Amino acid sequence: MSVLDLFRLHDKVALVTGCRRGIGFAMAEALAEAGADIVGVSRNLEPAGSAIEAAVTALGCRFTPYSCDLSDRSAVHALVNQVHEAHPRIDILINNAGAILRTPAADHPDEYWDEIMRTNLDASWILARELGKRMVERGEGKIVFTASLLTFQGGITVPGYAASKGAIGQLTKALSNEWAAHNVQVNAIAPGYIATDNTAALRADRDRESAILARIPAGRWGNPRDFKGATVFLASRASDYVTGEILVVDGGWMGR
Repeated sequence: MSVLDLFRLHDKVALVTGCRRGIGFAMAEALAEAGADIVGVSRNLEPAGSAIEAAVTALGCRFTPYSCDLSDRSAVHALVNQVHEAHPRIDILINNAGAILRTPAADHPDEYWDEIMRTNLDASWILARELGKRMVERGEGKIVFTASLLTFQGGITVPGYAASKGAIGQLTKALSNEWAAHNVQVNAIAPGYIATDNTAALRADRDRESAILARIPAGRWGNPRDFKGATVFLASRASDYVTGEILVVDGGWMGR
């Protein structure tokens, strides 16, 4: 087998949450470019005719859409049942969907905290547990979480988000410790400052944007396509001996 063959995902099925736009869109498209069929999940994903469906099917891969409010635990469990029935084998789980709400800590309401935890942590945990147990039974699988720079740092005015992403880092390691012996690799990708909807407020603040760019050695905001290589690597046989890792994709921010 050549090294390039290690990255091929033909005959694999990947479930990608938050696939409708941004980083999740790029992740789903990258997996399809490597040959995987995509089960896409987003809160407002169109039942047909979405941009991500067009991108995936243009590559000759199948796309199955599911609309799900991941902040609703009952909806997440219903999604799991639907996926199990329609797709008995999910080879790759990309737990990417997330939300962020900005308010200074002293004013951060319970409602913000609860919504962020339900979306960023609870839904990822339920999907990883329910799909992961089947991977363990088969003796093969890949799980990739989307972490954050705030898995390592505290951030400003986003206590709920920082707490949720810190927990994602620990969950990645906890699952890896239990499932590595069953040939299920569990890793995370930690994005740096990326030009997506989640960072629109930062990019609109000239002072914050200048301070952020001054620290990034690459000298630019990241783009969702910067995650394609890392995603395919962690979803493929190329990473069979990589598990429990948090791969930072940040233009050098954390090394500064």
